[in-house]
Amino acid sequence: MTVTRRVTVERNRLRFAAAHFATFLGECEPLHGHNYDVMVDVEGDLTEDSWVWDFGDLKRLTKSIADELDHKFVLQLDSRMLTIVEGEDDWEISYEDQRYVFPKSDVAALPIDNSTAERLAEWFAGRLRAELAEHGASNIKRLTVGIEEMPGQTGWYTAE
Repeated sequence: MTVTRRVTVERNRLRFAAAHFATFLGECEPLHGHNYDVMVDVEGDLTEDSWVWDFGDLKRLTKSIADELDHKFVLQLDSRMLTIVEGEDDWEISYEDQRYVFPKSDVAALPIDNSTAERLAEWFAGRLRAELAEHGASNIKRLTVGIEEMPGQTGWYTAE
């Protein structure tokens, strides 16, 4: 029998509001935003204190990452469809006849190819996994992150 132990933190204060435009099927969505909710599920062996990971610490780490995205424009730096120019103080993003210029302070420039919930979940999971490792979480076997754009629409990413 395989035994799995896991902890989950979600929603409540684990959220961020951000603007974006994703690209699909050769088209670019209009600029819009979401109030995203974050869900995190961590599986692993029990520590000497008989927990997978401390809820409070997991919430703090998750909230810290969510805060990096809060009230920002999420820029997909690795986009195959957008023309992106980094200026000294701003980002210029173009798609066909549309052109946007955002102050750097208003942008979360992420190494992703599209600002979909699935890619945001993958980026988030990578950041959280690194933070957990820095905090000594060598017992973690699986990390799943969900980014909910709106109720009933969530992109998921799981790392083993």
